Amino acid sequence: MNGATDDWASSQLQDKEILNLFKIVEQLNSEDEKMIKIFLDALVAKRKIQSLA
Repeated sequence: MNGATDDWASSQLQDKEILNLFKIVEQLNSEDEKMIKIFLDALVAKRKIQSLA
């Protein structure tokens, strides 16, 4: 992350562990980043669907 984005993310995220993990993910290769995005998207979609039931 760059300075401005990092500052914004730090001020918006309450869980600093998640912020640190995102910083690490950004340093992974693009295939790993893609896999993590797919996983997060699937988890969020699952929770949204569960909340509708």
